[in-house]
Amino acid sequence: MVPAALVAACVGVLVAVALAGTDAATEGTGEVRIPGGGLTTLLRSVLFAALCVQLGEVAGRRLARDVSRSLPGTPAHGPRQPPEWAAGAALAGMTAALALASMAAAGDGRLAAGLPELSEIYATREGLLAFCEANGFLLAALCVFLRRPTWAAAPLAGVVVAEALRAHPEDHTQAVGVGLTLLHLASTVLWTGGLVHALRTMRAWHGEPGAARALLAAYARRAFWLFVALCGTGTASTLRKLPSAWSFTSSAWGRTLLVKLALVGAVALCALVARRVLMRDRARLTYAQVWRPTAWELAALGAVLVLSALLTAAPAPPAD
Repeated sequence: MVPAALVAACVGVLVAVALAGTDAATEGTGEVRIPGGGLTTLLRSVLFAALCVQLGEVAGRRLARDVSRSLPGTPAHGPRQPPEWAAGAALAGMTAALALASMAAAGDGRLAAGLPELSEIYATREGLLAFCEANGFLLAALCVFLRRPTWAAAPLAGVVVAEALRAHPEDHTQAVGVGLTLLHLASTVLWTGGLVHALRTMRAWHGEPGAARALLAAYARRAFWLFVALCGTGTASTLRKLPSAWSFTSSAWGRTLLVKLALVGAVALCALVARRVLMRDRARLTYAQVWRPTAWELAALGAVLVLSALLTAAPAPPAD
């Protein structure tokens, strides 16, 4: 298992990137720095991570149930499941969304002093959508507390839709942009969240190595199609967003995207290595052997999420 100190160090690095990323990306571009860009990136990273954990848990538990039922000799109730993280993730996502709504109400890149009035939140499109996202997470938490965690998929899907709408406020082809962002974000969330839950479930199934390997293989098959969807929608969105190839290096948005593309490539490489390990020696494969490449994949996916949040705070590339 990865030491807790290493996990804490990775989280610390990602937090630092979120807080300083917008200023670093705009350095030397001549673009105006967006006030509160670092805090916005951090809060939206928390929101994305909450989506990953909760939707990944909903999808992962269903996948684990299907895998356990397909294996001969598995107990009727299936192997032991890992503890639920959904409630904590929903509350973290709600807090981040409320903070984003407060920043939108303040309008100066800072959190509003005290609790803003609903009229102040509703006065801006950004604040209204953030408040809707907070309500989506609240409903998701309620579903968990009512012991109906799968019902949470509906309000969480609403959160994803709200994020897609927020990303395209004045697009003349808004429906296309919203659709691409919707599929792109959903693919990223399910890939990352599904991997988190698959690894947690494999650890809980350490006494059932055959079931654990079957679970990872089933996840890998689904992750491939999520990767295809992520790349396709990401490419289409980039072609719509960037006015020219020069914008890749001359704008903060383009620079951030280049780093994100490199990390997506690293994620794909780690996934291929994990797949080779899985197929090479199934009979003697241990959890530790599978964890090494997938741990790097998960770390890179965490960085991809932070950069995705940074893209939402970075200035839009100027048109030619």
